[in-house]
Amino acid sequence: MIELRRAGPEEFAASIATVIDIYTVAMRPPDDQLSGRQSIMRHHATYPDFTCLLAEEADGAVIGFGYGFHGSAGQWWHDVVRRALEEREGAPAAAAWFDNALEIAEVHVRPEYQGKGVGRRLVHGLCAGRGERTAVMSTHDEPTAARHLYRRLGFVDLITMYVFPGGYERYAIVGAPLPLPPMP
Repeated sequence: MIELRRAGPEEFAASIATVIDIYTVAMRPPDDQLSGRQSIMRHHATYPDFTCLLAEEADGAVIGFGYGFHGSAGQWWHDVVRRALEEREGAPAAAAWFDNALEIAEVHVRPEYQGKGVGRRLVHGLCAGRGERTAVMSTHDEPTAARHLYRRLGFVDLITMYVFPGGYERYAIVGAPLPLPPMP
């Protein structure tokens, strides 16, 4: 049985090698991106109201993780995406989604555990009991299992076919009102 366990910023930082390993097997990024991703993840743990869940087997082996934090001005993703939504949909739409948002930065599960409800439980667990009005995140803008999962959880497209500055991959920026609907 897979259990979810909260990890604070210090434990998350201490677990970064495990987290990066899961990220690597789940996302298969180019090797040259891993040191930068590790630095970004460590920095995220310093953001306000950081929350992390580790998905563990009975023996304590971590097979998945997810984390997020309260989004605010001055955070790169928050500023870039909010500005893009404002340009496309106007200031009121951007404010509605980003003025009081939980930003889910990462949700990853080892491939052999995908499709078994772990990702769904991670997203629900990250959103549970939060004081924010919305949850927002980015995901590859492709018909992936993750994209399908987020739709089933109530996330809607805010921006599609979005390429981050300096990037080349297309992402969908998605959001959901909180609290999420109960899990079936």
